[in-house]
Amino acid sequence: MHGGVGGPAALLALCGYTLGAMLIVSGAVAGLPTTTVALLPVAITINIVMGKIVYFSGLPLQLDSIGTVLVGVLAGPAAGAATGALASIVVGMTITPGALPYAVTAALIGFIAGTLARAGWFRRLPTALLAGGVIGVAAGIVSAPITAFVFGNAGGTVGQSAVIATFQAYGNSMLKAASLQGLVADPLDKALTVALALTLLAGLPSGYVHRFPFVQQHRVLAVHRLMPRRT
Repeated sequence: MHGGVGGPAALLALCGYTLGAMLIVSGAVAGLPTTTVALLPVAITINIVMGKIVYFSGLPLQLDSIGTVLVGVLAGPAAGAATGALASIVVGMTITPGALPYAVTAALIGFIAGTLARAGWFRRLPTALLAGGVIGVAAGIVSAPITAFVFGNAGGTVGQSAVIATFQAYGNSMLKAASLQGLVADPLDKALTVALALTLLAGLPSGYVHRFPFVQQHRVLAVHRLMPRRT
């Protein structure tokens, strides 16, 4: 049995995940170029604002990783992981303490986004959306035990909790219900997240995108996006 949101197990998890997130951030941020570091506050703000909008909508989605994916695509796996972890720390320490245990999931989202971007998955929309699905499956698998054992279905949005409760009503355990919810909702959520991140990316000047070494070294985006706009 777990101790619930306010129990010893939850408090221990909060401390452990917070420490782990801080280690991820400290290890990654130190090696990031200035251009990437300057983007982090903007990306984190995007995560927080979109996450809160969706949270209050009651939808079984999150959309709180748009900034994380954006940084992962522009600056690589380490930068993406740092953005996700740092966003969870900021939210957990200022708005919702329950965000802290999910720092590992947030870091994984950024890491996978950067890894798949390096492999060329973000050069075309179909493969980019597929990348979102892959990210969603991974996020759902990692988040399920946190939702089930640390929070007892109290760690997600109202919509997510309703989906989990529905799966439980059909006789599934908390862990299985949380896993099914993640596998059903997270791929869609992350595909939408990727689509929105690419929309933001399309609005950025090519000259700015060109300043990120990761984009150039690994030809992350379509060729026409790699060429600075002429003035």
